[in-house]
Amino acid sequence: MPITLLWAVDVYGRVYSLSTAGQRWERADDLLLELKRVTAGKGRCWGIGCDHHVYLNMMPSETSIRYREETYENQRWNPVDNFTDTLLPTDRWPWSDVTGMTPQPLHSFELPSRSWEWEGDWYVDQSCGEPNPTGGWEYAVDFPANFSPDKKWNSCVRRRRWIRYRRYTAQGSWAKIPLDYPRKPPLPLCDISCGGWEMSDQSGRYPYLWGVSQQGEVWFREGIHPRVPEGSGWEEVEVPKEVAQLSAGPGDLLWALLWDGNLLVRTGSISLPPGTSWVEVESPGKEVEALHVAVGVSVVWVVTKDYKVWFRRGVNSHNPRGSGWISIGGEMMVVDVGLNEQVWAVGEDRGLYFRMGVTQSEPSGSGWIPVSAQWGNTSSVVPLGGNDTPPPPLKTEDRPSALQQDAPKPFIPASDSFINSLVSDRDKTSTAQPPITKVPQEEVTEPSPAPILPTPEAAGHDVPWMNVDLEGAEAARCAQAAGPSTGALGTLGTSQGVGEEDAPVWTWISGGGCDVDASSQISWLSPSGPLTSSLSLTPVQSAAWSEQQQQHREISKKPLEKSHSVWVRKGALRWWRDWKPQRWVDVAVALEQSSESDGRKDSIFFVYYTQYDEKKYLHVFIHEVTALVPVVMDCHYAFAVYTTQRTKQRWPLVLAAQTEKDMNDWLCLLTDCCLECRGITGPSSRQALWATTSKGDVMVHEPSFSLEAAAHTLACDLMFWRQVPGHLRCVESNSLGLVWGIGWDGAAWVYSPGKLSPMFLSAAQLQQQTDVRSVHVYENQRWNPMTGYADKGLPTDRPMWSDESGLKECSKGNTHPPSPQWSWVSEWAVDANVPGGTDKEGWQYAADFPTTFHGHKTMKDFVRRRRWTRKCKITLRGPWQQVPPIRLSDISLMPCLAQSRMEQVPVWALSDKGDVLCRLGASPQNPAGSSWLHVGTDQPFKSISIGGANQVWAIAKDGAVFYRGSVSPQSPAGECWYHIPSPPRQSLRQLSVGRTSVFAVDENSNLWIRQGLTPSYPQGSAWELISNNVTKVSVGPLDQVWIIAEGVPGFSAESPGAVCHRLGVGPMQPQGQSWDYGIGGGWEHVSVRGNSAEAPRAPLPPPVGPPPPPTQVNGTAVGV
Repeated sequence: MPITLLWAVDVYGRVYSLSTAGQRWERADDLLLELKRVTAGKGRCWGIGCDHHVYLNMMPSETSIRYREETYENQRWNPVDNFTDTLLPTDRWPWSDVTGMTPQPLHSFELPSRSWEWEGDWYVDQSCGEPNPTGGWEYAVDFPANFSPDKKWNSCVRRRRWIRYRRYTAQGSWAKIPLDYPRKPPLPLCDISCGGWEMSDQSGRYPYLWGVSQQGEVWFREGIHPRVPEGSGWEEVEVPKEVAQLSAGPGDLLWALLWDGNLLVRTGSISLPPGTSWVEVESPGKEVEALHVAVGVSVVWVVTKDYKVWFRRGVNSHNPRGSGWISIGGEMMVVDVGLNEQVWAVGEDRGLYFRMGVTQSEPSGSGWIPVSAQWGNTSSVVPLGGNDTPPPPLKTEDRPSALQQDAPKPFIPASDSFINSLVSDRDKTSTAQPPITKVPQEEVTEPSPAPILPTPEAAGHDVPWMNVDLEGAEAARCAQAAGPSTGALGTLGTSQGVGEEDAPVWTWISGGGCDVDASSQISWLSPSGPLTSSLSLTPVQSAAWSEQQQQHREISKKPLEKSHSVWVRKGALRWWRDWKPQRWVDVAVALEQSSESDGRKDSIFFVYYTQYDEKKYLHVFIHEVTALVPVVMDCHYAFAVYTTQRTKQRWPLVLAAQTEKDMNDWLCLLTDCCLECRGITGPSSRQALWATTSKGDVMVHEPSFSLEAAAHTLACDLMFWRQVPGHLRCVESNSLGLVWGIGWDGAAWVYSPGKLSPMFLSAAQLQQQTDVRSVHVYENQRWNPMTGYADKGLPTDRPMWSDESGLKECSKGNTHPPSPQWSWVSEWAVDANVPGGTDKEGWQYAADFPTTFHGHKTMKDFVRRRRWTRKCKITLRGPWQQVPPIRLSDISLMPCLAQSRMEQVPVWALSDKGDVLCRLGASPQNPAGSSWLHVGTDQPFKSISIGGANQVWAIAKDGAVFYRGSVSPQSPAGECWYHIPSPPRQSLRQLSVGRTSVFAVDENSNLWIRQGLTPSYPQGSAWELISNNVTKVSVGPLDQVWIIAEGVPGFSAESPGAVCHRLGVGPMQPQGQSWDYGIGGGWEHVSVRGNSAEAPRAPLPPPVGPPPPPTQVNGTAVGV
């Protein structure tokens, strides 16, 4: 690592530097130099002097800084004098620049400042021609033209270049920047900031210098170049308000502090170094104005007037404004962001501090440590301020009483009138601490409040910088040397000598040129010593610390208060663009998480993209994320991020990774943040809602009492869904904790989380799970009189190879598994197991596309199709235990209330062949049960459901509805089936039975409710139509109704399958009133049969007045 310098200024304007390879502060060689503040960059440091001039210190290097001055001598030929400097009136100047537009005689060149010296005299550049014959001349026909060293018969003009070098001689010392003439000088300046050498989209990596005048104007230094370190001139930048201080980072960031305490952000710095416009940002404190701002490449730090430190989250070149403030522990007066985003600060006690733990993933760091460098000619160390190393505490009887009465009130002067005026409001409330009489041992572990250092109130904004009370400071040092006093710094004397003079009392620091990082081993950056989060040691703490060090005691082990921190994870993904033409766009992403002192965490997910060469971004607050769902899109490893607003708009944020591992890593990371933000721990609860997507992912929601409340019901788009590892087609549960699932291949699985962690579980804790599903494509043909059935259709026909709907072209060659996680396990084959039947070759016939297809050909059938199928397999790990050996097509668990107790839970299922099964031995202790009991039927079934009071309903494959009678714990299989009439001219497809209600879905996606259900007549009396647009229904133990809707009205482009909640369901109105649409776009199944969480009922108010008269029951009076 190269040797670099840390720069600092004390209250007397003395400038010091500290080398990363050294251990001692070094004062500038010019003892008369007095600077107000400095700003450092790579290899240089700028400063503002007390004379309001700008100074520059270039670091010494092996390569000297040289600048070449050049001018051209021009001549024209005439018949009398040959070539002469007598030119035509329309010609260029006899001595000019290369263009000929500017006159440049040799005597007009002067040194720009005293920091330069000539290396020699002017000489002719011989590189253009032959050294001796031509004398460096170049010839041409006329001005301007292409010059060459060869003289021709028509060469009427010639020129030659004169060169003289000047060398910069002020390297390693402070040099005054000369005034700019004839441009208006921006003096007097009150602040400067150097940055921009890492600005993006710029060809040259040159630093830029910004300045602020005392009138609040902002200036930009032009022409800074490696060969011109001083720059060439100042350019004024328009600002909407008067600026007090600014900070420029190494990259594109530029923030300014206004006199009213708010902040300005410069935008447009990417395409133009001075920027294009300003955006105002409010101070982080609602009632406290900002005092100081410092920026880096992608970080912003601010100090408010109450000396609180703040970190701006979400800042980068795409979003220079950021998104919010994070409070950071510590009490500072000045902060500065150096190289590698490292943070330096001047504390309220005037000590220098370094923010440890600052990395790219955690830019806010973890805590403050002092800059403990040696000072003077001895080996003493200055850990905090100049006089912060305390002596051993004196007893009360040893202290001179006269000193306590006569000692002047100490203070430390501010660096200039600017700081005086900014902290003047703090001075009005400052008070001195009472005299210290005893140092209790317990005060070491219970830090007292930090003292407030009084500063003189400024007389106005025009007070000169050197107008500081040096006499008061000298008195303070005398009081400290004499012993403890009643002042705030009365006991902060030195316990050992510090050299010939007192250590400096700091007022400014600049680490812009100090190349350190969180892993650097710097001798003066050791995190030792007692350091609290307040970063201000009271006299009691200092004295106790010194006493402990002298007695070689162990410092208290009590943990320090954890300051707020920010953690960042960055990466590259692809984003499905929100607007047309929709396509995949390469983006950069970042997850930024902030930790507060009370343990709460909040995170923001950023997506950075470029549109029309302009950098933009999207952001999602993690606490607003409602679901993270893997999706199938163009064989990408893609996932969708849902929020409440995006759910309403039916347009999630879709991102894709390059590999499956990258996608899983981001899903795991985002899910962990969501769960942490919402305080969700442990596996899913017994009351959880379960759902599956068409892709096979298993999702779960932890319900609250407000989900089924009669009033103020939780909206569906606010529900948070988290993914559970596994792959299933449907999931059913009940409130006793039993959860069963069925895979796409019909395999039965039981949820067995055990004591697993709440986040994505490790592979060692999960069981292997496989699933197999079939992918279908349809071959379509049309009949014509010449060839019969052929693959030549009409222009209006569907593609000859398509999906089932015929809207999308799908051939065997371009059809892939559902996602990259799947792999083929068979070849394409004709599928004869198609609803409606097929002929021997697998064809189905119809009169035209699209109509109902049948398995035999008639005279009116002009089109036909057949289905090709191919199987694919996925292998993953999840908290699921397989229940062999029977393959299932449907399953149902009896819903019950939360307070219910059952030794055995009724579980009914259908095999893949349509047989009815009853599971024996299922209980909360043994959710998988022991064996299957076959229930006889006359025909195969396709849907079954068991509700409250052992009501079992089922639907046969022909759409007929049946009710199983006499089911009880003693007779778990019941006795016989009762046929229930179907709705008129409808064939039912799926049903769900709740506590007292039965809902069913027909083949036309209509939702029906069974009317007239009573305990004496559980079969009901009639069907009532509720709604259409329904694919599946789930009725819970509270008779709540949830469905999977085919689509959301008004959003036809969204994929089928949306989770919906029926509102207004009650005992007097079991059919409900309206639908609340939730998350959608490819959801396959939902189950609410485990949610029996009822909102607590308020107790009835006590009766007012005399008690009511007794009532009569069967002739006997009883009390109510």
